[in-house]
Amino acid sequence: MSAGARRTRVAVVFGGRSAEHAISCVSAGSVMAALDPDRYEVVPVGITREGGWVLHDGDRLAIEGGRLPEVTGGTAVSLVGDPAGRGLSVLEPGEAFGRLTDVDVVFPVLHGAYGEDGTVQGLLEMSGLPYVGSGVFASAASMDKEFTKKLLTAAGIEQGDHVVLRDAAGALTTDPAALTQEHRDRLGLPVFVKPSRAGSSIGITRVTDWADFDAAVATAAAVDTKVVVEAAVAGREVECGVLAAVGGGLPETSLPAEIRLHAGVDWYDFDAKYLDDAVDFDVPADLTPEQTAAVQEVSRRAYLALDCRGLARVDFFLGTDPATGADRLVVNEVNTMPGFTPISMFPRMWAASGVDYPTLVDRLVAGALAQG
Repeated sequence: MSAGARRTRVAVVFGGRSAEHAISCVSAGSVMAALDPDRYEVVPVGITREGGWVLHDGDRLAIEGGRLPEVTGGTAVSLVGDPAGRGLSVLEPGEAFGRLTDVDVVFPVLHGAYGEDGTVQGLLEMSGLPYVGSGVFASAASMDKEFTKKLLTAAGIEQGDHVVLRDAAGALTTDPAALTQEHRDRLGLPVFVKPSRAGSSIGITRVTDWADFDAAVATAAAVDTKVVVEAAVAGREVECGVLAAVGGGLPETSLPAEIRLHAGVDWYDFDAKYLDDAVDFDVPADLTPEQTAAVQEVSRRAYLALDCRGLARVDFFLGTDPATGADRLVVNEVNTMPGFTPISMFPRMWAASGVDYPTLVDRLVAGALAQG
C-alpha cells in the first residue's frame, strides 16, 4: 500500500442474540487477528445478547478456562439506513446521531438466529453495504433445517428421514404427541431432536428411549419454536468447505475432513465441539480418490442449490447402502458462516488445500468488495 493511502475499513460484526453468541465472539477474534493491519482498518462491532450494537475493543474474545466470551457493553452504534451513508452512527442519549466512520465492507461473523439466518443480511442490503457470505435467501434457507432438506431433496441430494412437528391442522407445534406411532416406527431409535433454526449442536438431544422424547422436545423448543426429529444416519462424519471462485465460475471445494469421536462419546455435541477433548480431526480425511471427488461434487451442488455466496461448509454422513454395498452420501446440513477460529474445520480444510488462514480471510473480504 502506498504511503498515505487509506486502508479498507472492515466492520467485523459478532456476538448477537442467538444461543451461539459465544462461538461467534471466538470466531470474530480470530478473523480480526488475521486481517493485515497495513491493508485493513478493523472496526469491531459487537451485538449484545439483548440485540444492542456497540463498538467493542476486540479483546477477550476467546474461551479461557472454560469461560465463554460475551459482548456486554460499549459505545452504542447503529448502521446508517440510507445506502448513501455507508457507515455507522453513534447513539448517545440526549445527543443527535453523529457519523462515526465510513465502512467499506462488513464481515458478519454471526452464527445462528438473528445473524446467520438472513436477518442481518437483509439489514446490510438495505444499508447498501457489501458483506461477506451468502445473501438473504441462502442464509435463511440454510439456517432452517426443514427447508434445507426440501431444497436439497429437490436437487437430487440425499437427506436422512425426518419429521417436523406439526399438529393435525398442519401448524407448527412443540407437542411431543405430534410425533405419531407411525412416525416412531418409521424413524426408529436413536433419533436426534433438534431446533430447526440453530447450530453448534445447541438444543439437540440424542434419544435412545422414547420415554426421554418429551424432555428432548422441550430442550429443542427452548431454542426454537420449530422442532425437527431426525432418524440416525449410520456413517462417518465428513465435512467439506466451499469457496466462491476468484473471478467467477464454479465454486471451489476443499479437501474433505473427518470427525472421529473418542470411545464412549455418543455424538458430536456442544461440549465435544468446544469444551472437551472428545474428538480427533483428520484433515484431510482418509478417503479414496473416488470418495473425495464425490464429497466435493455434492458439496458444490448443495452450495449452488441453496444459492450460497462466498463460502459454506457442507456436513455429511458417509456410509454404505445396505442394498447395494455402494457408498451412501447423506448431507446433514449446510453452514453459511461456519466456525472461523484457526482450529475450526473450515479454515483447517482450506489450509490443507493450500489456502492459509490470512489468505482465506483476505479472499473473502476481497470477494465481498468485488460484488459490492
